[in-house]
Order: sequence, then C-alpha cells, then structure tokens
Amino acid sequence: MYDEVSEQACSLFSGKRMLQDILDLFKLTVLGVTVILPLANPLTTVALLLGISGHMTPDERNEQSLKASIYVCVIMLVTFYAGQIVMKLFGISIQGLRIAGGMIVAVIGFRMLFPSQSPQESTEAELKSAELNHRKKSDIAFVPLAMPSTAGPGTMAMIITSTSAVTAEGGIATWVYLLAPITISVIVSAIVWGCMRSSNWIMRLFGNSGIDAISRVMGFLLICMAVQFAINGILEIVGLFGLKPMMGQL
Repeated sequence: MYDEVSEQACSLFSGKRMLQDILDLFKLTVLGVTVILPLANPLTTVALLLGISGHMTPDERNEQSLKASIYVCVIMLVTFYAGQIVMKLFGISIQGLRIAGGMIVAVIGFRMLFPSQSPQESTEAELKSAELNHRKKSDIAFVPLAMPSTAGPGTMAMIITSTSAVTAEGGIATWVYLLAPITISVIVSAIVWGCMRSSNWIMRLFGNSGIDAISRVMGFLLICMAVQFAINGILEIVGLFGLKPMMGQL
C-alpha cells in the first residue's frame, strides 16, 4: 500500500515537473523570438534583398532567401552554444558583456531610428548591386543577407547576453536550456525566410515609407533594451564590489 502511494506521488510530481518544463520552454521561446526579432529586422533584409537582386529571376531569389535563412539559423545556434565558451576563453565577464552588448545594440538602434539614408539608397547596397550585376550568378545569401543584415554583431551580442542572464538565474531544466535555442533559431529563421519569400508583396503592402517607419520604431525599442542592458551591468558591478550600502547612504 505504501509503495503504491509512493509511486503515485512520484508519478504526479514527474507529471507536474514535465508540465512546468514545457511551460518554461514556451516562455523562453516567446521571449527569445520577441527579443531577437527587432535586431534581426526582417523588413530591412527584405529591402536589401530587393535592392541587390534585381538581376535575379524569381527562382534564384527564392533560392537565395532559403539559403540565407539557413545561414541565419546556423549562426544563431553557434552563437547560442559557443558564446559562453568564447567568454570563458577570453576571460570576458557577464557584466562587461552586458555593457558592451548594450553599446552595440544602442549604436544599431540609433542608426535605425535616425538613418542617414534608406536601405535602398545605401552605399553598401549600391556597391553590392553593381558588383553582382557583372556576374551571371551570384551568392548573396551569406553576405550581406544573413550577415550582417540579419544575424549581425547586435544579434550575437543580444543572444550571448540573454543566454548568460538565463544561465545566471537558474531554475531551468537542462533539456529546456538546450532545446530552447533550437526552437528560437528555427522560428526566427522561418520568419526571415517568409518575409524574404514574400518580399515583393511586403514592399507593395508597406511601401518604402512604411518599412522606414517600422524600422524607426524597432530602433527605439533597441535603444531602450540597450540602456537597460547597461544599467543591469553597472548595477551588478556595483553589487560585486559591495558599493550598494554606500550608494544607499548617499
């Protein structure tokens, strides 16, 4: 009788634990996609794709879109799993990473909020287009679509910073921590692929002014996140050196 009750209790506990783990996976996935998408900014990638693929056929453009989304997924996964190793190898602290990542994200946010020129008129797009027009077939999937347009330094800094923050908090099952990056990367890459695949339709729907407005809003959100990153890093440094009581007295 006692053994049966114990087995039922263990089974119930395991079921609740599994449900909590699935809920944690869902929360991490939603949070990760929400944080990374403004940095990835698929609409800007769409504008860049249309600006440098005018010589391509629709089939070639779709092929480049698929390859670029795969590259984005691979870059994000490598950053997710190897970012912590790189930090330890070079002796980079979480606090320093958060402040540096915040600065990088802030620069990108300011450029999106106050662009000097539109993506279609950018010098990089013009030079790339001129270069590619001299070749019958060209590969623009990795550079510039996947990197730096989508999975650039800001995206990488955000991934490493967020991953270190989740690791520091703890309380998450190992399998959830290992599976969440895969689901986040796949979803973000699928969204990027869908946007690039529908590039002509998106441009007709929003127009140049609409994409510019959306990019500016995303830029403002990135600046807010960057400031919060820097604040968190500074507060952790203050707490690390035991200066909180002194600041409270001031």
